[in-house]
Amino acid sequence: MTSGDRPGMRPMRVVMLGAPGTGKGTQASLLAKDLGVVHISTGDMLREAVAQRTPLGLKVEGIMGQGKLVPDELMIQLVSQRLQAADCQEGFILDGFPRTLAQAKALDSLLQERGKAIDAVLVLEVPAEEIVRRLSNRRVCGRCGAVYNLTSDEAARSGICPACGGQLTQRPDDAEATVRERLRVYTRQTAPLQRYYRTQGKLFVIPGARSIDEVQQAVKEALRRVTTTTTSR
Repeated sequence: MTSGDRPGMRPMRVVMLGAPGTGKGTQASLLAKDLGVVHISTGDMLREAVAQRTPLGLKVEGIMGQGKLVPDELMIQLVSQRLQAADCQEGFILDGFPRTLAQAKALDSLLQERGKAIDAVLVLEVPAEEIVRRLSNRRVCGRCGAVYNLTSDEAARSGICPACGGQLTQRPDDAEATVRERLRVYTRQTAPLQRYYRTQGKLFVIPGARSIDEVQQAVKEALRRVTTTTTSR
């Protein structure tokens, strides 16, 4: 992509919000490449901690398996440490954090201490039943980590990874009952979060039940509006 096609030329700090299964991880990864900044997925960080049996992983394993949110103090500690890394100083895309009002306020405080702030908050919205369908059909390769969906990836329906031949499995938190609990928790705890960012004038709602390319274009347009507004002040 040429520099003229990019949503903004300056470093940006973006929060990507959305219920599990809305595609925010995919969009965050694409956006990070476009902007030349790091993509920070707290979900990936937590799953890695669980897999490696770290002290944090042992604390959160049962919580995540029940579809509940990890306590604020643990998430704030995790993200605070990550944002101190050198690759975060020129901007970042935060995927999966903040999830609560307390986390959002803590993030603002962390950045204010460094003379920085969040530029935009993008919310991907997808109907609940579509989310349940997406996640309950998601499978992950235990060998290479590739992710497939049984409704769209015909080659994965055998349970074998088309890329490496590894076994495909379902994450415990992708079971249908757990997904529905995750959605209930998300809706209850993030409504105040959206109001908080809307009051700041940073919230942009993106319809997410479209193709990846269509959602990506809507994301870029939202950031162009942010850049235009900022440069006109």
